[in-house]
Amino acid sequence: MTIRPVKTITKSKSTIEGAGVNLHRVFGYDELNLLDPFLMMDDFSSDNPRDYLNGFPWHPHRGIETITYILKGTIDHADSLGNKGELSDGDIQWMTAGSGIIHQEMPKGNQKGEMHGFQLWANLPSDKKMTKPRYQDIKSEAIKEIRDDDGASIKIIAGNYRGYFGPVDGISTEPNYLDITIPPLISKRIPFDTRRQGFAYIFEGNANFSNSSKPMGIQIEKEFNGEEIKLRDMTGNRTLLTFDSGDEIQVKSGESGVRFLLISGLPIKEPVAWHGPIVMNTKEELNQAIQELNNGNFIKTNMNES
Repeated sequence: MTIRPVKTITKSKSTIEGAGVNLHRVFGYDELNLLDPFLMMDDFSSDNPRDYLNGFPWHPHRGIETITYILKGTIDHADSLGNKGELSDGDIQWMTAGSGIIHQEMPKGNQKGEMHGFQLWANLPSDKKMTKPRYQDIKSEAIKEIRDDDGASIKIIAGNYRGYFGPVDGISTEPNYLDITIPPLISKRIPFDTRRQGFAYIFEGNANFSNSSKPMGIQIEKEFNGEEIKLRDMTGNRTLLTFDSGDEIQVKSGESGVRFLLISGLPIKEPVAWHGPIVMNTKEELNQAIQELNNGNFIKTNMNES
């Protein structure tokens, strides 16, 4: 067994999306080759409804899949095909946009005003980009959660962990999507298929991932006794790690434990033509999609299932 060394450590960046939603961009366009088949990931977390209530009004998608995972709060969603519903604590929606869909997502939070979730964009291979749109709305109780002997908790959203399988299926890039919580000061090895490319995203606590090449942490500024000082913030909340080759990752949780997403998939290794929520393989396909959107024939009918 070989442990995957850490390749990069970065912090998510504050940005505004939708109609004025304050969120943190975990990664995006600049990491295309590094994280193929994944395109982008956002972490939206706030206890202030003003940060998220304007939501994400009607907008199109084509050629990708959007994966929304809710930890706290609720989101109302609806689309141009008549689908609608609500996601709440622990729920996940895996939407294959395929040939095209127009939808909206409107966060509402919970009774305390808390809202926390993630949206991940995954690319589709060229032979799946014009497939029929598909939803997998998964309620929290359908997500398998297991506990290892060391006290670690693993929620299996997609793929498998030591022979236990998640409820999301039929995805061409065969993703693994795990939500992992490890108690304080525990060393742990986690399988990571050698064929896959992926990442860990820490959103609670802190940890040390083994075989990193002397991780320095992210330089940040703090104020101490009225003076600004620069220091290194070691791996912790809102931290993205990518890995080199190997079939395991090794992690030791910090004094407060750690919770992170571990996500991987089979690289597509195809050209990417990307404009906002539309991702195709060529500029010509992208221009056609935009033209169809402007002409009102973006939504297709009678598309193939595969």
